[in-house]
Amino acid sequence: MRVSLVARLAALLVVCSALASCDHAVSETAAASATAHDAGASSRAGVAFVAAPPEGEVAPLVVDALAQAARERRTLLVYVGATWCEPCQRFHQAALHGELDAEFPSLTLLEFDLDRDRDRLFRAGYKAKYIPLFVLPETNGAASDQMLSGGIKGEGAVGFIAPRLKELLER
Repeated sequence: MRVSLVARLAALLVVCSALASCDHAVSETAAASATAHDAGASSRAGVAFVAAPPEGEVAPLVVDALAQAARERRTLLVYVGATWCEPCQRFHQAALHGELDAEFPSLTLLEFDLDRDRDRLFRAGYKAKYIPLFVLPETNGAASDQMLSGGIKGEGAVGFIAPRLKELLER
């Protein structure tokens, strides 16, 4: 019985450690997104994330973001990811650390969370079988057919997404 209790405590410690590191990573991501949003996407060259508000229809939010991006001479994509999506997290971290700035010097990503925003995204036409999802929006804020979805897990995730994203932006 004593071994069982020790094993349970060890398992609980592992789970707590994992949750603490996930919470820390999510907090850092949220803080960086909020900083980019508060400072304005044009405050630096490269990829900038703008966190979409948690409420409101998507199309008007995209129209507003398109206008802001135009004022800042930046390209806007709608980005849909999730906290559980490994390729999403790897891309997000690479962008936040400036690893994609040279390749995407004026890219703004209006960021939505699939789990939180699924219904309202679908109403505006932002749907795909896989995430991350990157979409060039129409001027009315709806999704266009110019999109990129999906990625691979592991260290090659960013290397898989970046050239396809560049191709999407060059269309």
